[in-house]
Amino acid sequence: MKPMDRRTFLRRTGIVVAGSAAVGLGAGAAIPNLLHRFHRPWDDDAFAPPGRPKVLVARVDSYDGDLETTVEDGLREVGASLAGRSVLLKPNLVEYDPGTVINTDPRLVAATVLAVRRLGASSVLVAEGPGHRRDTPFVVSASGLGERLGEVGARFVDLNLAPVTRVPLHSRFTDLGELWLPAPVVEADVVISMPKMKTHHWAGATLSMKNCFGCVPGRIYGWPKNVLHWAGLQEAIVDVASAVRPELQIVDGIVGMEGNGPIDGTPVHAGVLVFGTDPVATDSTAALVMGLDPAGIWHVSEAGRFLGQSDLEQIVQVGEDPERSMTSFDVLPVFQDLKTGSGDAHAGLGDANA
Repeated sequence: MKPMDRRTFLRRTGIVVAGSAAVGLGAGAAIPNLLHRFHRPWDDDAFAPPGRPKVLVARVDSYDGDLETTVEDGLREVGASLAGRSVLLKPNLVEYDPGTVINTDPRLVAATVLAVRRLGASSVLVAEGPGHRRDTPFVVSASGLGERLGEVGARFVDLNLAPVTRVPLHSRFTDLGELWLPAPVVEADVVISMPKMKTHHWAGATLSMKNCFGCVPGRIYGWPKNVLHWAGLQEAIVDVASAVRPELQIVDGIVGMEGNGPIDGTPVHAGVLVFGTDPVATDSTAALVMGLDPAGIWHVSEAGRFLGQSDLEQIVQVGEDPERSMTSFDVLPVFQDLKTGSGDAHAGLGDANA
């Protein structure tokens, strides 16, 4: 990657400052760019029409049940095709704190390894490029992921250190033009994005599209992926997701995070997994489950113009009704306009041991 000159640095820093100011004024979308509404910053021939994708919301009260069967059934229900294909699982493993629930639960990741094998995948590996800790082995070990992967005989790859390949961008919400993506991501037949269901202090929510940030290597883009933030956080979410294009999504909402996510929030038991084949449709549905209006989440709305389906009426729900499965996640005051309803949706959930 070319060195960043002073002018570029100042311009990108200005984008971040402007975005912060927008949040301070109470805008539900952190860095709205109204000019995008009047042109099409993507290559039409690079993206197929979204159609009517299937999304499954499954009620799962605990990580201690038969997650392997649950994941296998969920992937089948949304039409996953994995036979003979190489699969890369991309969980959220950004940081470790024993007092909260930052990461995709290791039990779910291990169960997904087994489910993907049952569905005939030729190979499966787990890969992540943590955005906060440079010591990836520490995060893998401390979080319990390493132990769980050892039990199922799965390999872990540190995407911050893996060899990279230049990938031209077919969307232009940022000025990046290209991304250097790890070879394991580019070479996998199927990438499965496995985010933790969380609120986000700058983007409102972080789900399967934002989870793709971990595919961008820190040794090139900095910690915590600074270049992406300088380019405009929500714009970068769209460009990175359009480059990675996770074919499948499994959102870990058994226990999610509300409030000041994605690091310092509070655990909340939502009791769901969300499966999909379209990251925009999956994130739109997951936002509803969180009690948030997906149309108000800037990166979801913009990606719905070309990358996937954001029209809720065109998304085929093959599981639980998202609104009936809602747990109203607390958000920071700046994002109160994203809330879809009122009342205490936490009531009646009980004290399930998750």
